[in-house]
Amino acid sequence: MTGFIHLPILPVVLPLLSGIMLLALRNRSQSLQRGISMLATLALVPLAITLLQTASDGTHLIYALGNWVAPYGIVLVVDRLAAWMLLTTALLAAFVLLYAIRGSDTEGRHFHVLFQLQLFGLNGAFLTGDLFNLFVFFEILLLASYGLLLHGGGRNRVKAGLHYVVINLVGSTLFLFAVGTLYGVTGTLNMADLAVKLAQTPPENLALVQSAGLLLFAVFALKAALLPLYLWLPAAYTHTSAPVAALFAIMTKVGAYSVLRVYSLMFGDAAGPVANLLDAWLAPLALVTLVLGTLGVLASTSLRQQAAYLVVASIGTLLLAFGLGTVDSVAAGLYYLPHTTFGAAALFLLADSISRARGPLADHFESGPAMPGARVLGGLFFVVAMATTGLPPLAGFIGKFMLLKAAIASPLMVWVWSVVLATGLVGMTALARSGSLLFYRTHSVTSPHTEPEPDSLIPPTVATLMPVACLLLLIIGLTVWAGPISSYATATAAQLHAPQQYIEAVLGMDTP
Repeated sequence: MTGFIHLPILPVVLPLLSGIMLLALRNRSQSLQRGISMLATLALVPLAITLLQTASDGTHLIYALGNWVAPYGIVLVVDRLAAWMLLTTALLAAFVLLYAIRGSDTEGRHFHVLFQLQLFGLNGAFLTGDLFNLFVFFEILLLASYGLLLHGGGRNRVKAGLHYVVINLVGSTLFLFAVGTLYGVTGTLNMADLAVKLAQTPPENLALVQSAGLLLFAVFALKAALLPLYLWLPAAYTHTSAPVAALFAIMTKVGAYSVLRVYSLMFGDAAGPVANLLDAWLAPLALVTLVLGTLGVLASTSLRQQAAYLVVASIGTLLLAFGLGTVDSVAAGLYYLPHTTFGAAALFLLADSISRARGPLADHFESGPAMPGARVLGGLFFVVAMATTGLPPLAGFIGKFMLLKAAIASPLMVWVWSVVLATGLVGMTALARSGSLLFYRTHSVTSPHTEPEPDSLIPPTVATLMPVACLLLLIIGLTVWAGPISSYATATAAQLHAPQQYIEAVLGMDTP
């Protein structure tokens, strides 16, 4: 493993150094900035693949910053789950940036600096083995995402951004309360060390630890947009630029990842008096989130708003899989996670091309004149709709099938089957209606909008449609190689259900 000793820190250092370099070159040509940003982002893909191959046999790569051993120093940890999240993020970021450099990046200042800092925060959150540094990376995410959210300006973006930052600052405050409480009780914030000490929580500290654990859950639920903390998401994702909304498709997954990581490691079956802290909360809240997100999809008045509510619905499905808590259900969620990320991102990017092709009508669900490039856009929309609603034969169907199969042994089986199948049908109906209004019911405009001038209708180009097509190819890849990918997801879930391996790898010693 000596050849891999510095690999775990590279996904953090590379975007950080790239962001600093881009800030220093902010007055240089746009093409130079684009080249540096694209090169740095593309470099993350082979790096993530290497880390995934290294971790695929169950190896834990531990990187101790400053060579300070855990739990006294800060550690980065690469296991199957972290590598899976790194690869998903790297692939998403590459195609989102490919779309952005076609012109969206020039709508405001410092886009590429903020983009790299966003990747710095994302990768750091997936790799850190320290609870306080998870908070630090969350704050980096907040700062970078706020700048990206406002990129290009506009009243709606500022309003949505203000709501976004205020509610996330509240979440940050709760995070500090939770972290401070756990440190006061245990004297450590290393997650592996916390797992050992929380399992030995004395009765007099039990209420404090449980309160801190539930506060952490509230913070992660806010990041993941779980009921009732999802109200900030639709407006924020609808009104920001398409590449930013597409990149933000991974943001809710950071909250879902944190739930899975923290509660499988620190509050899992082996956590003694604080074991299974979320059993009564996570799955029921996820079910309701799935229902309300789907109703939002049905009630949406524009394609971008519909895509935002699809993100909410997908997080309900994802956290439902994690909330059932078995190896098979968690594996279903891990398989479904990249599919829904790529599908949502593709829909945001496609909605932008549709909006440009319809002129003043934008992506509103109002019938109007036929748009240029309607056949190509309509074909891509059909495939994206199949993917996001989980229709066969694409990966979304496989992920939901795995979830339904895993739910057979659960006491919530009736609820899971009913809600997942019913919301899938409603989502399919909503997207079919959207496609009909956008592509088939074409006629002269009779709405308050004015008749669009021909020059205002911007036809799609190969450059703008290529990132959408590439994201769909990733989904097809998840389908074609469903066997080995689902096996990897199952092995990852099994590794999460055996946290002793993680603890021993980080602490470097046997633990009781």
